[in-house]
Amino acid sequence: MTGESSGRTRSVRGIRGAALLLAILLAPSCTGQDSGPPPLTADMPLHLEDHVDAAIIEGSEVPADLPEPVEWRFDEPQPDWKPAVPLNPSWKPVQVTRTEDSLRLILTEANSFTYPSGGRGLRGGIYVDLPDWRREDWAYVLVRARTSDEVGVISLRFNLLEELGPRPWQQGLFRFDGEYTDVINDGSVQTYRMRADRFAEGRRESWEGPWQQLGIEVGAEGPASIDILSVSVIPKEASYSDAPVGVRTEVRNKAHRRSLYTHAPGRLHFRVRVPEAGRLDLGLGVLRDDAPVTFRITVRPEGGETETLLEETYADRKRWAQRSVDLSDLAGQTVMLTLEADAERAGTVALWAAPTLSGDRVLDKPNIIFYIIDGAGADYMSLYGYNRRTTPNLDRLAAQGAVFERAYSNSTWTRVSTPSFMTSLHHSVLGGHKTDSDPLPEQAVTMAQHLHRAGYQTAVVTSNPYAGTLSHLHRGADALRETGVQPNFVSSVQLHEDFWRWREAYPGEPYWVHFQTTDVHWPWNPVAPFDGLYISPERRETYHQWERQLGSAHPWLYPPSAYEKAGINRIEFFNAARGLYDEAMAHNDYQIARLVERLKARGEWENTLLIVAADHSYWPSVGLLDPLPPRWGPMFSSFTTRVPLIVIWPERIAAGQRFSQPVSMIDMLPTILELAGLPMPELMQGQSLAPLLLGEEGWEARPVILDEFYVDWDTGELSGLIEVIDGQWGASLEINPDPEAPPEGRRPAPLLLYDLWNDPYCLHSLHEERPDLVNKYTEFLEAQWEAHQALAKQFTRSEDSPLTPEQLRTLRALGYIQ
Repeated sequence: MTGESSGRTRSVRGIRGAALLLAILLAPSCTGQDSGPPPLTADMPLHLEDHVDAAIIEGSEVPADLPEPVEWRFDEPQPDWKPAVPLNPSWKPVQVTRTEDSLRLILTEANSFTYPSGGRGLRGGIYVDLPDWRREDWAYVLVRARTSDEVGVISLRFNLLEELGPRPWQQGLFRFDGEYTDVINDGSVQTYRMRADRFAEGRRESWEGPWQQLGIEVGAEGPASIDILSVSVIPKEASYSDAPVGVRTEVRNKAHRRSLYTHAPGRLHFRVRVPEAGRLDLGLGVLRDDAPVTFRITVRPEGGETETLLEETYADRKRWAQRSVDLSDLAGQTVMLTLEADAERAGTVALWAAPTLSGDRVLDKPNIIFYIIDGAGADYMSLYGYNRRTTPNLDRLAAQGAVFERAYSNSTWTRVSTPSFMTSLHHSVLGGHKTDSDPLPEQAVTMAQHLHRAGYQTAVVTSNPYAGTLSHLHRGADALRETGVQPNFVSSVQLHEDFWRWREAYPGEPYWVHFQTTDVHWPWNPVAPFDGLYISPERRETYHQWERQLGSAHPWLYPPSAYEKAGINRIEFFNAARGLYDEAMAHNDYQIARLVERLKARGEWENTLLIVAADHSYWPSVGLLDPLPPRWGPMFSSFTTRVPLIVIWPERIAAGQRFSQPVSMIDMLPTILELAGLPMPELMQGQSLAPLLLGEEGWEARPVILDEFYVDWDTGELSGLIEVIDGQWGASLEINPDPEAPPEGRRPAPLLLYDLWNDPYCLHSLHEERPDLVNKYTEFLEAQWEAHQALAKQFTRSEDSPLTPEQLRTLRALGYIQ
């Protein structure tokens, strides 16, 4: 994904004028002192990419001869696109027909193919001839497609196969395999982005020579079709042509970095005051292996000579080169700090990843660790009275701070809850859910953006793309590591390592980091020493066999008859699931303890605000309830949205506090900002818990709102649930119910009412017994819904963002895509 918008465009005339201004500024004055703009200071870490307007730009001109993107739209005939004909006569080409807006590829049994692994499936492709392009000149291919069938993958292919070979992959259609990605099968139009300059090295011969054909190949297990609406090929430099200098999020080796880009030859001059123990940390990056860039960092004290602190020629397009420049000898001085890029080819793009000037620790601002255990239910934690000691380390940590007994996520799953509590805006206000690639409205400011603007160094480390780029939560992050950890149940180990690598590269303070681990997210297969803690190896294998029989990551949706039909004891099944989940919880608990130990060893713990919470609860014990909760139950049921919430800040937040008032995850953004002494958002729906935590006046309990909505493809209308937790009572109002829903999915009344003190799992609605409360909460929630609709007018979405292969593979591994 392309990330944040590019910087302000400057005309060539303006650039030349800046060069003249530079010459004046660099000339010694008659007094021997330099003059110029006020220096930038680094009392908090100074993000140079945020201060391009204060820089003097020399050079960095956009080339006039950049190649243009090439697009084929299939709402009009494209005769150059043809089915790829297999050389093996027993394998037939895919059927291709035109629809009103697409090219439809139809897979039938005639397209049956044996894969190198020995498995069989249906496979076919189309291609277009190219005028002998250089593959190195192109960045990626965008494919817009739509299907409601069980199409499994869509792949890039390069250059037609010219002869059959003895190896299995030499029996295909094309010489070179490119990236592939899983397909969303919900009938929505999705944009898939795949790298044009990457192919499967090692399986085939090395690629030499031109790019002669572009192929699009699809695969499925059974007969299916997919509509291709358009194919676009994007040149590497084209996306940098709108400005000579700009800022965007770039990714190398799965590491997303907020980057400043320039065009060589170019210089950026920043007048800065160097702090005590000053250092400049940054990454170096390039677009092409065949176009090296010489990066140079110089410094000139006022009245002094220019000194080169770093000079390096770099040409690895796949990785960042992380570098640090020591400025401590210049502490207290005002200097001209210059970032310079040169290259043989004029206009070559140079990337400066998160260039940050920092110094001694800022003691009045805490480091902030916002730690989300994805899918962690409070009901399964010994911290909250669970009958297994699943969280002994959190038990001890929580005794040093505050515990909220009744904290609720604002929605039921990651894709809708996490963007809400990271912006303190409810799901319907943000536009509801239409596709997995729904962009976050530009007007919605993320927690990372708030902290970054205040000078914090910011990072996101997650193993769930719904908590990262798919939700646009990389906005404002200096670094985002979105690791599709396999297996996901050891994600905390990898994410902690990613965090410490970031701290080694950027040791300045204060910092903010958002963790989102998937240790306790399905599928569960815990590792030593926690495997076997609550379930035997034999029972674990039996459970996985039962899962395969049921064929779903969501067994809690099945009626009891489904287990009877499969010959599975429902109680034993859910007890086994609970055991595996509890082992995973114990693993993540242990890793949090190790994280805190290392913070203490580095001397950071005493100045760290740690918040441990979750984005939603989980289902392992729901099948043990009798009767089972109905499928149309409310969101605020304890096994769905009751989450842990622990807040620790040594010596600042009193130890041993436990609060029983209902609170919401949507309160987290204002709470963190107030505790850090930072301004509040102009628009927010949560309230700060800081007065409650600090024992100050100004906090009053108020009803907790939950909100989850989905967009109708035909009408654009939102439908879903808006709910309230008001002390003892919980009320759930359905908006725009689906008239075609099956009977078991329909509610008995528009508003359901529950006594949460006596029925936390919401097994019996009181809507018939308490019409007075039904009227009260219907009126209240209808007013809330009207307010959400009005507030939503402040937020508009741009076009959907493309899905990458890595994101889709991770979603499939986590069970979101079946």
